[in-house]
Amino acid sequence: QVQLVESGGGLVQAGGSLGLSCVGSGRSFSSYTMGWFRQAPGKEREFVAAIHWSSGSTYYLDSVKGRFTISRDNAKNTVYLQMNSLKPEDTAVYSCAADRLTAVRTMGVLSSHDYWGQGTQVTVSS
Repeated sequence: QVQLVESGGGLVQAGGSLGLSCVGSGRSFSSYTMGWFRQAPGKEREFVAAIHWSSGSTYYLDSVKGRFTISRDNAKNTVYLQMNSLKPEDTAVYSCAADRLTAVRTMGVLSSHDYWGQGTQVTVSS
């Protein structure tokens, strides 16, 4: 069993930066590929980024490449999402998810995931 808790959301002006964190409980955190997803009002949830459980390889939504960076610290059971050069269209509820022993690209296309966090609001003003 893994429980995920996100933090770090908030309000920022366009062009600014925010860092999100997702802390997982459980001793098997290092066996899970971790991902970030977002859902804007009136839109479907979309994949943002993922980081592999073993290799640390990453995979990103095209529109965030070069602006967002996903990383993890297994010793702290934490995955991070550093968001730079934020745009108003990045406004959404951001949630982290965990999938056991999964490839990063697979996480980007799965319709369901093993575990979800509750989400944190990110609002980018123009």
